[in-house]
Amino acid sequence: MIPLATIGYEAAPQARVIDTLKAAGVEVLIDVRAVAASRRAGFSKGILSASLEDAGIEYVHLRELGTPKEGRIAARHGRTAQMREIFEAHLAEPKAQLQLAQAIEIAKARKAALLCYEADPKGCHRTIVAEHMREAAPFQVEDLYPTTL
Repeated sequence: MIPLATIGYEAAPQARVIDTLKAAGVEVLIDVRAVAASRRAGFSKGILSASLEDAGIEYVHLRELGTPKEGRIAARHGRTAQMREIFEAHLAEPKAQLQLAQAIEIAKARKAALLCYEADPKGCHRTIVAEHMREAAPFQVEDLYPTTL
């Protein structure tokens, strides 16, 4: 089995997220947010990428594996089934398929983690990305929780 992690930063400071990734042996973080910007300190693309590099973790942003705006709105309102439907349709598009293939190849070569905002992976599209990755290769998915480190 190939290890693959997922992590959400909703309730944790950047340092805790990075410590959690390091403790899990993550070598590359795959950011699966459509918009790699955040009002949370330390989680916008440039700052996050630099901090991860300092910690010895590579950063890769695969924008096409992010949820479209309507899917994010559905998720914010607790409409997980609707978010899943919207995201599955998006994931079938060629650009998303190409980036899904990239994520699979990255994660086959080095221990990777999929990053998004939500603390609970059950309500986040990163779980759907991980499911699709498992269909392509024997990934063993571990959800990381930086608030419990």
